[in-house]
Amino acid sequence: MQLILFLIVGGIAGWVAGLLMSGHGYGVIVDVILGVVGGLVGGWIVSALLGIQAMGLIASFIVAVIGACVLVGIVHLIKREPLRT
Repeated sequence: MQLILFLIVGGIAGWVAGLLMSGHGYGVIVDVILGVVGGLVGGWIVSALLGIQAMGLIASFIVAVIGACVLVGIVHLIKREPLRT
């Protein structure tokens, strides 16, 4: 059950990050991948750099969005796409 919740939160976080960073998502599959990997990256960033743990659904979602935004920024740099405002 936690895996399904992790994928749902990751997918929503990836979709939100796609909207925040570029004004559009990358499609369902890529948004879910960016959100899930972003959750892992965001968790690492928050725990390693700030020294805190994200506890709870809302905090995990915020951390996943932050991590997914970082990954979307990296994808934009690799693809050399300008960020839309």
